[in-house]
Amino acid sequence: QMDLVESGGASVQTGGSLSLSCVISGYFYSNVGCMGWFRQAPGKEPEQVAAIDAEGTTSYEDSVRGRFTISNDKASHTLYLQMNNLKPEDTGNYFCTTEPDRRFACWKYEYTIRGRGTPVTVSS
Repeated sequence: QMDLVESGGASVQTGGSLSLSCVISGYFYSNVGCMGWFRQAPGKEPEQVAAIDAEGTTSYEDSVRGRFTISNDKASHTLYLQMNNLKPEDTGNYFCTTEPDRRFACWKYEYTIRGRGTPVTVSS
């Protein structure tokens, strides 16, 4: 059974930065395929903001491209999301996802494994 635990969420002001982490356990990490970050704003459906495939190719939602960076450290079994120049519309609960048996086509995919998330609040 895989377990995903996020951390790093906080309250920041507009223009600030945060680095989110997601530690993945319970699986042979070297075999991990698609991974992604989603966010869910209050009263809204979750939306994917970033994805990384088995070869490290990344994808981003238009509103975060150039500000967010997704990365994967296989040595520490950790997925990261570096968020810079944060805006109030980035507020939400951020959770990580993975799909072990899927290596590519990771964008806008209905992932079956996710963590509980870490809250991010950006004030103006």
